[in-house]
Amino acid sequence: MTNPDYNSPTALKEFLETNGLAMQKKFGQNFLVNEAARKTIVDALDVDEETTVWEVGPGLGAMTDEILCRGAAVTAFEIDHGFARLLPQFFSEYAEKGKFTLVEGDVLKTWKSVSEQGVPDRFFGNLPYNIAATIIGDTINAGVRFEKCVFTIQKEVGQRMIAKPGTEDYSSFSVLCQWAYDIKTVLDLAGGNFWPKPNVASRAVLMTKKADFPRCKNPASFMKLIRALFAARRKTVRNNLLPFTQGGEYADRALQTAGISPSKRAENLSADKLLALSDALENDIL
Repeated sequence: MTNPDYNSPTALKEFLETNGLAMQKKFGQNFLVNEAARKTIVDALDVDEETTVWEVGPGLGAMTDEILCRGAAVTAFEIDHGFARLLPQFFSEYAEKGKFTLVEGDVLKTWKSVSEQGVPDRFFGNLPYNIAATIIGDTINAGVRFEKCVFTIQKEVGQRMIAKPGTEDYSSFSVLCQWAYDIKTVLDLAGGNFWPKPNVASRAVLMTKKADFPRCKNPASFMKLIRALFAARRKTVRNNLLPFTQGGEYADRALQTAGISPSKRAENLSADKLLALSDALENDIL
């Protein structure tokens, strides 16, 4: 089967109708129809013949095609049954060479079993916010980090990923991302770059694995702690800690060990400070 014209909304619409398919809002489906933008994003992914890639939500394979043309091996996770039916036909030649593998289903439910066969060099996809936060958290919690990730997400989510302490966008998600990766913006994309046109702007971000990844005693406990601290971000750290501790005395001792003033709020603490607090709590509480 011939791939559709990925640059033409009209052609894509006709292709879907001919094959009895439709875009599904519940999956957050939008095709990037700007060819130059697709190339720029894959440039940031930095792949060659030796690279292995996981791609989430390939859709009809516009980005997949660009990655495969550069020689990389792609494992694509697709939840939409209709798209999953077509993708092996589009990329049958690559599949025969062992360069294309399709995993049908929800990536949040399938990635762990796939990872048992090995973790790839790159992680890639156009992700709704809730999936981005969950998959990044799940992989870090499992001790899985990729050499590079390139995600296209809502622009406001990209802003949260790189937000600094003391700013409105700084959140537990910011801490999580910055703990494991160095993050930079690849490019911003207005809605007109996609079909159907979304109501929000998007941002492609590059996440590069930190060489000096700061370890903590228990990553799962650290993530539990930062979620709790930012859930009531206007409270002081001490007040937020009380439900985790056996009393104020222990909370004070943990804060002193971590070098944090009890009157501070989580929104003003760096990832390093929060890591220190998690370690101070770990052995006795979390």
